[in-house]
Amino acid sequence: MVNSIDSTHDMGLESWVTSANGHPDFPVQNLPLGIFMPRRGPARAGVAIGDKILDLRVLYEMASPDARTILAPLAYAENLNGFLALGAAARRGLRQFLSAFLTDSTSRILRQKGATSLLLHESSECTLQLPVRVGNYTDFFAGVHHAAYAARRHQIPGDMFPNYAHLPIAYHGRASSVRVSGIEILRPAGQLRLKDDAAPIVAPSRKLDFELELGIWIGSGNALGTPIPVDNAHEHIGGYCLLNDLSARDIQAWESQPLGPFLAKNFGSVVSPWIITPEALMPFRTNRRARTSCEPPLLHYLDGREDAESGAISVDLEVSITSRRMRDARLSPRRVSATSTRELYWTAAQMVSHHTMGGCNLLPGDLIGTGTISGTEPGSAGSLLELTDDGKTPLSFSANETRSYLEDGDEILFHGKCNRSGFASIGFGVCKFIVAM
Repeated sequence: MVNSIDSTHDMGLESWVTSANGHPDFPVQNLPLGIFMPRRGPARAGVAIGDKILDLRVLYEMASPDARTILAPLAYAENLNGFLALGAAARRGLRQFLSAFLTDSTSRILRQKGATSLLLHESSECTLQLPVRVGNYTDFFAGVHHAAYAARRHQIPGDMFPNYAHLPIAYHGRASSVRVSGIEILRPAGQLRLKDDAAPIVAPSRKLDFELELGIWIGSGNALGTPIPVDNAHEHIGGYCLLNDLSARDIQAWESQPLGPFLAKNFGSVVSPWIITPEALMPFRTNRRARTSCEPPLLHYLDGREDAESGAISVDLEVSITSRRMRDARLSPRRVSATSTRELYWTAAQMVSHHTMGGCNLLPGDLIGTGTISGTEPGSAGSLLELTDDGKTPLSFSANETRSYLEDGDEILFHGKCNRSGFASIGFGVCKFIVAM
């Protein structure tokens, strides 16, 4: 794999941005990219560092000619599509420069008058925006335990769909309704049936659900008609985020036969605002899930040596919910699920390779979702459909509240964290939304 662990991952690195040192999500070993709007001025590219945002436009204007060459693609960018298109070499160059700059308190740039106050913004005072212009969105079904639950609900023999072990299953989602963390989501309406033998009605969904996923941002794309080999696919991935692909389960149940979901999925998906680069995640790569003797061998285009050795990423995931009543009482969020990306059946590279094997061209800023990530232990499912068994066993909340599905005023929060002995932990920030009242 071209990317490797280097000096930027050193656990001992400390930044002159003091809030970064020991920060749960954004230490200097992370350096995620995003688009933000400061209190004054237009939206621009930035880097999360502790509780601050490093302004790449201001940094460019203060930098030396050599540094400006590195920063130029981001200096006046309103989204990250153009930078993602440049591929891994540009990301590595930027990461090396930012790591050196943020750990050097004697930098020439910092000696300029008022430099720190111009370069850094308080995150809490900025508005984070969607980091890319999303051209296309594809949602996979790579969470094997979620797939097994769905198969059991459909009474599939062997509790698994017959094609599942052969290829990464996916459908095309709605790119125009992808939104950034922190928004309100309106409860969707559609056709649904209250009973199996009843006529359909048009009504707001009564089974609004979250889906815990990892999002994959495409970097440099591929030409139409040119598949991406699985062991080269990582070079086409520009970064990762948390993704909540909301579902209206009652609308989905009625409309999905025979083609799949439509209105049940196209009303909103929410992403965390910071793009965590593949370079930041290098220490947390791990071997691909091993196949059992009962599973079919991989077809050649999905079976790469490098992908088998280091194609998976280990991210610990959590879902929390607060109701309006809990927030009014200033109660802490209720954690309802904890799981890990290690539960994914297919790697990001396998998803990218399969997506293009028929000739489909991916574009910079395209979004891929892994599908719902669930575990096998109680409290490890990535959706309320599974956590409550479609409402049969509601979750208990504080203040005498229960939940089968989301209610108006509920706020859902996703968190992701990477941990490995000998390396600084890094996080994804929060991916959240509120169900509109």
